[in-house]
Amino acid sequence: MQIILLEKVINLGTLGDVVRVKDGFARNFLIPQGKAKRATKASLAEFEARRAELEKAQAEALVTAQETAAKYEGLMVQITQKAGVDGKLFGSVTNSDISEALKKQGFDVPKASIRMPEGPLKTIGDYPLKLALHTDVVVTITVSVLGEAA
Repeated sequence: MQIILLEKVINLGTLGDVVRVKDGFARNFLIPQGKAKRATKASLAEFEARRAELEKAQAEALVTAQETAAKYEGLMVQITQKAGVDGKLFGSVTNSDISEALKKQGFDVPKASIRMPEGPLKTIGDYPLKLALHTDVVVTITVSVLGEAA
């Protein structure tokens, strides 16, 4: 299916690109989330009419994300979990736990924007994790997992 991107999508293209994607990806993800439209002559004409407005909105979102990234830079979050004597946690620390800990500190970060490349944290220690605030803005925070006697 050919679609027009209404915003930058990682590994796909930027605003205004007409790309071919699998039908399911377009129907189930890109179109419902407002990231793309089906590429027809009418929608291409409508896009060209709204292009300046969409570019301005995307630029504002980028500036907002950069300002937010400045607040998060160097941030350290401490999470306490029950752990054994060898430093292994009973359970694990997930992006949901990190999002809740950030919320307690006054930062509203959706759990989907927390990048955990090695999966949930299962041992005590400090872990550098990335927050993807925008497709172009990624900031690194430190998550410190502390052990609590079981």
